[in-house]
Amino acid sequence: MTDRSAEDSAGYPAHGPDRAAPRPARDTYAAIDLGTNNCRLLIARPEGRGGAFRVIDAFSRSVRLGEGLGASGRLSDAAIERTVQALRVCASKMRRAGVTHARAIATEACRSAANSAAFIRRIEDETGLRLEIVSPGEEARLCAQGCAPLTDPALEDALVFDIGGGSTELIWLRRTPPAPETRPRMAAWISVPIGVVSLAERFGGAPLSAEDYPAMRAAADAAFDASFAEANFTGPPAGESRHLLGTSGTVTTLAGIHLGLARYDRKRVDGLWMQTGDVAAVAAMLVGQDFAARASHGCVGADRADLVLPGCAILDAILTRFPSRRIRIADRGLREGILLTLMARAEKERHRRHRRGRRNGAAS
Repeated sequence: MTDRSAEDSAGYPAHGPDRAAPRPARDTYAAIDLGTNNCRLLIARPEGRGGAFRVIDAFSRSVRLGEGLGASGRLSDAAIERTVQALRVCASKMRRAGVTHARAIATEACRSAANSAAFIRRIEDETGLRLEIVSPGEEARLCAQGCAPLTDPALEDALVFDIGGGSTELIWLRRTPPAPETRPRMAAWISVPIGVVSLAERFGGAPLSAEDYPAMRAAADAAFDASFAEANFTGPPAGESRHLLGTSGTVTTLAGIHLGLARYDRKRVDGLWMQTGDVAAVAAMLVGQDFAARASHGCVGADRADLVLPGCAILDAILTRFPSRRIRIADRGLREGILLTLMARAEKERHRRHRRGRRNGAAS
């Protein structure tokens, strides 16, 4: 399993109130995103005004919670054990940091599993963490909020896509009129029930080969076609007024390889603009390699070498439906959206208390 614990601790620009009420000095926030493949934690403190924050600790581990879920309909004992161990690490880090506000969410694997309720109870009993299974709509909203600062303020539309382990979210963000001071809004979203883990398992799991790719791509196309037809989703109009924004292990991996990184570096990847042709070229190279060659890349590794191919198949299906000259790469999303939501909620409560105190003082 891979840990990406030493993540970037730079401040993140974000939308928020321009004027802030007095804030306790040690307010500390934590966000946990438990997906089908990864368990990720971010701990941060507000910094300055306007919603910026400084990351003080981070943790990411591949737990493959959804392993075998497609066949059994249940979370396996082995997957649960891996996840419990990862969440114990998260709980320990939160205690050491003195976290005062937290939210832990679970997504597609727990939405789908028949034994997710028992799993959630066990997590609370053994770690003290209260996991909340969120809807696809809430997942899309949080992802959009976390990624919104990376949309191009000069363009009206952006299509955010998050290729997960068990599902893929597409979010249409619209900035009208295009301007740095205009906040992008979510115009539409869709959750497509296909991800890198579920697609890999459909074709037998590791080691996947280039011969499997055409069938994986066809399966991705079928899933998108069915979901788009059912939801009547069209996404942003074609043209130079839109760009793509990708947030997932698939696109960050492709970006790291494109940069020639011997080891993944979030600081180099998050916010990177890439030409769509360059993204496609890296994907094609990986598709043509065998398992060992894919695993040898410092930004891939053995634990992700079998997931790169289905990720590329899903990405290819997205690029076919939403051609764009360039893509912005985001190593952010749900966790950042959770943190921003928690901070905004706490800020509103502080404002309410501040106004209430002033009114009570004036009355006396």
